[in-house]
Amino acid sequence: MKLLITLVAVTSLVQPCLAADPLTVQDAWVRATVPGQMATGAYMRITAADNAKLLGVNTPLALASIHQMSMSQGVMKMAAVQGGLDLPAGTAVELKPGGYHVMLMDLKQPFTAGASVPLTLVYRDAKGREQRLTITASVGMSGPKTTGQAMPQAMHANPHGSAVKH
Repeated sequence: MKLLITLVAVTSLVQPCLAADPLTVQDAWVRATVPGQMATGAYMRITAADNAKLLGVNTPLALASIHQMSMSQGVMKMAAVQGGLDLPAGTAVELKPGGYHVMLMDLKQPFTAGASVPLTLVYRDAKGREQRLTITASVGMSGPKTTGQAMPQAMHANPHGSAVKH
């Protein structure tokens, strides 16, 4: 009987560690800037284990918001995404040039190739809780050359992440 109780106790401790990460971010990068440039974009591939919604992004180095670029009657348009960006379970959502992206404005410094930018993704998980995930995006003129493969800076959310208040 003691052995059974011990196995149940150990299983309940190990099981949460075996659960899939709620959010995985791969290939995070920020386009390099030139002196005086006040805006740039951040790009990445986000995969949620369960349905989630990206609500916003924060960084101490700029104002950040989720934007979408689109073509309408031959004119390129860009606008902030209202209400967040859906992250369907198990589907990689690409934030890339010419589509959804993180707009970084009022930059506090130039972003030079080889540097890194901390970004905190604010999202609502499948249980309706607001969570945050801090990642580091590399700065460059273009994205990683390893599309489809995890980069070393791939980050995973802590399933017990702290709530964010707006």
